[in-house]
Amino acid sequence: MENNKIKMTVGNRMFTVTLNGNSSCEALVKRLKQGNLHVRMDDYNDMEKVGPLGFSLPRNDRQNDTGPGDIILYQGNYLVIYYDNNSWNFTRLGKVDGVSSRNEMLELLGGEGEKSVILSL
Repeated sequence: MENNKIKMTVGNRMFTVTLNGNSSCEALVKRLKQGNLHVRMDDYNDMEKVGPLGFSLPRNDRQNDTGPGDIILYQGNYLVIYYDNNSWNFTRLGKVDGVSSRNEMLELLGGEGEKSVILSL
């Protein structure tokens, strides 16, 4: 990929995500070239926000350990943003730049509860 960064906006907060170099990320960037992607996300299990993409991306699933700021693709059509730790079989998409703790990630996301996330180039 030429550019391994995308933007993520939640409310009035915008931050950058560094993407991994896999076919899932390449397909996501291709989709974002068509326009911004809006994803409604809800908390799950006090560790992540998850929301449907509305389309599928190629899967590159493998066992991964996650931490705050990690972004993954689940089942090929769900976007997940972690604000805590987990270990599961899924596709790693990238990581929010500069995030190292649960509190930092939750602050960027605007806290717990339903949020609308916008992905853009």
